[in-house]
Amino acid sequence: YPLLEKIEKTGNRTRLYKKVYKFNQSSKPLLLAPPGRLPKFSDILKVLSHFDLLPAIFFLKSRVECDRAIKLCDGSLLKHAPEKKQALMARLVELTADNPHLSAHPHRPYLEETGTAAHHSGHLPAWKVVVETLMAEGLLDAMFATSTVAAGVNFPARSVVILNSDRFNGRDFLSLTTSEFQQMAGRAGRRGMDNIGFATVLPGKYMDVSLVAKLINAPPLNVDSQIKIDFSMVLNLLLSNTQEQVRTLLEKSFASYLIAIGAKAGKSGRKARKKFGNDMEFLWLDFTEHMDFLIQEGFVTPEGARPCTLTEDGIWASKLRIDSPLLVAQSLRDKLLPERDPALLAAMMATFVNEKEFKDDMLFNTALSKQLKDAFLLLRRGLKPFAMKMLQSGFPAPNLFIQPAALVYAWAHDTPWDELMHKSDFAEGDFARLVLRTAENLRQMTHLHQDFPVFAKTAAEAIDMILKTPVVTEF
Repeated sequence: YPLLEKIEKTGNRTRLYKKVYKFNQSSKPLLLAPPGRLPKFSDILKVLSHFDLLPAIFFLKSRVECDRAIKLCDGSLLKHAPEKKQALMARLVELTADNPHLSAHPHRPYLEETGTAAHHSGHLPAWKVVVETLMAEGLLDAMFATSTVAAGVNFPARSVVILNSDRFNGRDFLSLTTSEFQQMAGRAGRRGMDNIGFATVLPGKYMDVSLVAKLINAPPLNVDSQIKIDFSMVLNLLLSNTQEQVRTLLEKSFASYLIAIGAKAGKSGRKARKKFGNDMEFLWLDFTEHMDFLIQEGFVTPEGARPCTLTEDGIWASKLRIDSPLLVAQSLRDKLLPERDPALLAAMMATFVNEKEFKDDMLFNTALSKQLKDAFLLLRRGLKPFAMKMLQSGFPAPNLFIQPAALVYAWAHDTPWDELMHKSDFAEGDFARLVLRTAENLRQMTHLHQDFPVFAKTAAEAIDMILKTPVVTEF
């Protein structure tokens, strides 16, 4: 059924279609699956195929649901399209032939049998490219993805199917915003192939049909300023600007514009005034607090007759466009990082990049390399006083865990990928992303060749040791 019906006088669709309304008001609505379980997607695909609504993107709540969904499909659609199945099999061989990690991917049998695939950040980047390629070439009937895909890759699909009116933000389940819903629905319709796209809402325990009806006609959300002061920003602004010039730059920011236009900015203007102050005084205070800490730690010259400028340490630290620039800079100052061992350096940099929390302490694991353990303890103990200063001054200082260091160290020493993943708490895609971000942080360290030539050389060697298949794959 259509979700909304036209109102005769205006022609607008603002209220639920009568049969949908009746279903929504039912005390015991018919469910496609028991609460907590996914529906039989093979039946749903047959219905969509009957009405010529394939290929489709199904938006699900979690990675686990996406992976389960492909197991609830069957091969009935491909049985009636032998030429498509043959083309799918041939293209899959082409894409995976030179990569054992892809050719033996656990989802491959389901993809070949059902013409469907899961796509989320827990998968290897290379496997996601395979799925994206097959979808773009029209060889898949369905793709099961999390809502994050809606704001990412542009997949060609005739339809989208939405199963939940809320999404998990990492901590809580929150109702979809107008923007999130429109991102999902906006994926429907293939350019140059479809005159119209179709967004389908499936009833279920976690689907609020009334909310979706409101989201369809809701105006777009206001655009808020995302400006945020951090140490890397302060160092780079002071590299070529005086304090007054920096203040002028901040006064020309989008946040300042929202405050200046007042009521015209609506809720965004009120949020900007609350966050940054009526005259941007809160943002400027944030900048000066960061600058004062940099002065205290010798990265910026003290205020006096001359404007504040970067010290020699501040100049090279400004080149570190990385996750924790100040902690890494202090590690270099205090000689806490391994200077000539590329595998160990990669491992230590992974601890700064890591965002995952761990409860168990691997330091008591007797199988852990003594060299790795000693390097990690030197780094963590050596940085503790500086990290405490940061925390006491109101700045975040991330916890350092040895688990990501141990994995990256083993990977640099050619431990097989499957063996690493079997022992790891990381999903394949998450660990691949950790390696890629570690490599990018190491690449920033190569820019320090004038001040730390040995470190820069070791960082370049470390990059070569960790950027290999299946983290990076050429097609």
